[in-house]
Amino acid sequence: MNIQLPIIGTADKRYTIHPGKIIAIGLNYTSHIEESESIKVRGLNSDVPQTPVFFNKTPNVLIGPGANIVIPLCLNDYPWHQEARTDYEGELVIIMGRTGKHIGEKDALSHIYGYTCGNDVSQRNLQNSDRAGWFRGKSFDTFGPVGPCILPAGTSVNPQSLNIETRLNGKTVQSSNTSRMIFPIPRLISYLSRQITLNEGDLIFTGTPSGVGPLTPGDTVEVEIEHIGILANTVVTETLLQ
Repeated sequence: MNIQLPIIGTADKRYTIHPGKIIAIGLNYTSHIEESESIKVRGLNSDVPQTPVFFNKTPNVLIGPGANIVIPLCLNDYPWHQEARTDYEGELVIIMGRTGKHIGEKDALSHIYGYTCGNDVSQRNLQNSDRAGWFRGKSFDTFGPVGPCILPAGTSVNPQSLNIETRLNGKTVQSSNTSRMIFPIPRLISYLSRQITLNEGDLIFTGTPSGVGPLTPGDTVEVEIEHIGILANTVVTETLLQ
């Protein structure tokens, strides 16, 4: 899905979100690591990682501001369907502006087009039980809202010093600052680009702070990042088209 977002500081200019790949970072805030036991997801523990933990989300997850997060009907096929847990995770998202491999940390920021808000929606039961890993629990349709606009790179705003807050039905459930990332943005880009080529337009979800929790149909979840804005989405249950 292509999503067009306005660019802060420009008149009527929009950017089309159409990534070749979406990379997400896990365990990038100490506070989230400390709550890992309550989430009960395989691979999460109290150890601070020595290198970035990353995984992929597929492009079908993407939706824009105001679109619905859809809880899939297929979760009813499993014995735990009455205790199924799908969580919000508010995050800063990087949009790559230049293709690069083996990018040095000093050059990393020059490869960025801009920043936006994101919600790394996660189906915990599958994330915990799938033998193949986190892939399916992270990549259902609509499980990657982004928006509402793009903060261009290279402005006076420091992306490593932004307040980030998530609200569920108006109540603040996550509150932190991007300065608390374990692996800052230049380190993430440099590390990832040593593993795989980062292409123009790729998205990087940079990790979530503590306070993640379950979504229920009818909920409205908002991710607000300083200088960017508020990404708001409502949760619904999937319905079959007749």
